[in-house]
Amino acid sequence: MVAQMAKPEYKIKIRDIAKVEEIQEEGYQIPVLQTREELTEFLIQNTAYPYCSKKGTIFFRRIKRQDEGVDLFEKMINEDAIESLGLRTEEDCVALREKIKEEANKRKGHKAIKYWSEDERPREMLMKHGAENLSPAKLLAIILRTGDSADGVSAEELAKKLLNRFGSFKALDTASIPELFSIRGIGMAKAVQIKAALEIGKRFLREETEQKRRIRTAEDVFKFYAPYLKNLKEEVFKVMILDGMNKFMKDITISKGSLTASIVHPREVIKEAIKESAAAVIFVHNHPSGESKPSEEDIAITNRLVQACDLVGIRALGHVIIGGDGYMSFVDEGLMKGG
Repeated sequence: MVAQMAKPEYKIKIRDIAKVEEIQEEGYQIPVLQTREELTEFLIQNTAYPYCSKKGTIFFRRIKRQDEGVDLFEKMINEDAIESLGLRTEEDCVALREKIKEEANKRKGHKAIKYWSEDERPREMLMKHGAENLSPAKLLAIILRTGDSADGVSAEELAKKLLNRFGSFKALDTASIPELFSIRGIGMAKAVQIKAALEIGKRFLREETEQKRRIRTAEDVFKFYAPYLKNLKEEVFKVMILDGMNKFMKDITISKGSLTASIVHPREVIKEAIKESAAAVIFVHNHPSGESKPSEEDIAITNRLVQACDLVGIRALGHVIIGGDGYMSFVDEGLMKGG
């Protein structure tokens, strides 16, 4: 028996004191699992949860298993150990499971998700409870797929690190690829996975409009463009191309940067509108400051564009400025001349 204890991981056994003292006299220092606390700690380390069958049999389910040698778990957690743990009913098992999960949660930051309880793994939780019931960190962990193996950080811990750094999905969306790279554990693959997932969300929001839905109000325009424009750090001027029934055909970016008459020239707008056989257009741009009130330059540019559209028979239906979570409509405010 002494020869079998060569490896440290196999030294922990549940024995009576007399037998342990006898072996220790031979030079072996063997930890004794006798108290409820010692046995609970052993279960936490092995990620083992107690259950009670309908017939009253106590058994354990484990996530983590020993990879080498003989599995001694059953020898360590025997009937005497179950008695010491005070496990007699399902209620006893539930109480101990919760305690083990709570402590395991505190320690699992440096443990791969595959070793977590199935009740705690993001993908399994999504399948069981639905995506709407997952925390932001767990949803992001599913996108990341893996953590940082160099630091032993799980995907969920890496997701929390990202959210702590940027604060929200909105901020993640506006972050550049180099900014994402600045987070230890985020490489090119994870950065593009994040960007792709956020882009899917934005396209989902404007999907109804793109499916030939008629544009009726400034609010329709706002809902279409807000996911793309409201958080940008620079001004972007776009033209929405519509057909004769005011249905969406195409979206064209005219300029990026400070909005000036020299950049947003009527010639460029008309050229693109004619090229796409537009029957009508709506002008859209954002204010990075979050203030949607138009400047004098905004009003002057809008009037020049409306006049140019009138000359070629294209209806200019409006101009919407998006500022943060709000917007301003030139038509609603009586600022559109002609058209």
